[in-house]
Amino acid sequence: MDHLKPLIHLNLFGNDVRFDLSAILMIVVTSVIVFILARAAVRKASVTDPGKMQNFMEWVIEFVEGIIGTSMDMKKGKAFLSLGLTLIMFIFVGNMLGLPAAVVTEHHHPSSFLGNEFVTQQDIDHAEAEATRKGEEFHGAEVLWWKSPTADVGVTMALALMVVVLTHFMGMTRNTRHYWKHYIDPNPAFLPLNLIKEVSKPLSLGLRLYGNIFAGEVMISVIMGLGVVGIPALVVWQGFSMFVGAIQSFVFVMLTMVYMSQAIVHEDH
Repeated sequence: MDHLKPLIHLNLFGNDVRFDLSAILMIVVTSVIVFILARAAVRKASVTDPGKMQNFMEWVIEFVEGIIGTSMDMKKGKAFLSLGLTLIMFIFVGNMLGLPAAVVTEHHHPSSFLGNEFVTQQDIDHAEAEATRKGEEFHGAEVLWWKSPTADVGVTMALALMVVVLTHFMGMTRNTRHYWKHYIDPNPAFLPLNLIKEVSKPLSLGLRLYGNIFAGEVMISVIMGLGVVGIPALVVWQGFSMFVGAIQSFVFVMLTMVYMSQAIVHEDH
């Protein structure tokens, strides 16, 4: 049975705006975990006797510095170290959260939050019809609460848009002349292609991350449906998903720094 998103509808300035409660919950959880990890790493910082968390954080810092160093000089890239650290920790932790378990609630009656229904009678009727069609026992409309925030396309596209807007801002303010000139480089006829390239950046960043993490969680749910037989496969897939989650956080930060470098370091040749 397909899981529902706990969506609530709010009227803001005459527009119907939908909020996904599970996505908001997981963003908050991810942010809290990242804050706790960062705080634990510096709580007892020492030059002579660093703890395990401090050593781990120093390794992460060096790793991000290495990513930045491959795309730009560290004199310019140092300013983006905090951005890179925040992105890689948030995305990695977010990627991992959906792997151990999923929290699903079953609803036989409409449910609401702050006066807004996130499970309607129509949702329940549809879920019951689907269960009947598949010959399954109806347990109610299932709402998924615990998942990887990066398995939500709205979250990954928001991260991608944030990065792309920031790169354009940095290009316009720190490298104004060359930033505007690169749109018609090497010839004004290339303007449409360069514009398409800029539009594709957030799509490339956001959809790549979403697709990999969402597909991984779908596979986990499929394997769990196999029962005891699927346990060995689940263990293997969990390990592979951790690897994919780590790689995707690395790729997102690497591309972020490449785009930033293109915006602020571009020069005439």
